[in-house]
Amino acid sequence: MRKSLLLIAVLGTFAVPAMAEEMAAATAEPTSPHTFTYNIGLYSQYIFRGLTQTSKNPALQGGIDYSHSSGFYLGAWGSNISWLSDAGYKDSSVEVDVYGGFKNTIGDTGITYDVGALQYLYPASKTNGLTNPNTTEVYGALGWKWFTIKDSYVVSDDAFGIQDGRGTNYAEVNGLYPIGETGYSLLAHYGYQKFAGNGGANDDAGTYSDWKFGGTKSWDNGVNVGGYYTTTNAKDAGYKGAFTNGRNIGADAFTFFVQKTF
Repeated sequence: MRKSLLLIAVLGTFAVPAMAEEMAAATAEPTSPHTFTYNIGLYSQYIFRGLTQTSKNPALQGGIDYSHSSGFYLGAWGSNISWLSDAGYKDSSVEVDVYGGFKNTIGDTGITYDVGALQYLYPASKTNGLTNPNTTEVYGALGWKWFTIKDSYVVSDDAFGIQDGRGTNYAEVNGLYPIGETGYSLLAHYGYQKFAGNGGANDDAGTYSDWKFGGTKSWDNGVNVGGYYTTTNAKDAGYKGAFTNGRNIGADAFTFFVQKTF
């Protein structure tokens, strides 16, 4: 009988913690399907589709993102700019982007898809008779591992200050290759911008390609640093001259950044 009591006591010492864990798991709150993230970064300049948006001056950028476990997401992002004031617009020093869409995986293929819409806003900008720069795009993307293809199509009447710019299109291929578990990644990008509409950089001279090559380093605390080299063949009318205050906004450039995600 003593042996039986001893055995019961020993078994009890293991059973009680196990039962406690099961009870704790049963009473634990379920994981929320809602996720909010925030980011802020300092860049040596703001490059958009191969073109400097800040005349090669620094840019402070930040945003907020909401995502649902279903794949639905919303977000907003902002940066200082100078390209509109260089083109003759007044009080045009800020860009705000608002976007939303749905992103998920196709079955067990590992292929992801992303569809959505993005509104580029330039608050307080005064056109002085120029075309409204606010632009609306819809986009679709497919990704597999570190490789992504994406197409963005303008559905607003005008596109980035180009009158009757509906149908302007930007197609791109992106690669982000992680180097093992080091936190380092290599990035590469190719894009093709085709404008539609009347006036400005919208004819054959306005159509151009851009390339990007670089690398990043990420830490578990959300800090990311990196740099990249960009180049384009956008060296004709609309990208160098009076419209850009004499600057070649598509010139070869190096950009460096530090960013924090919360």
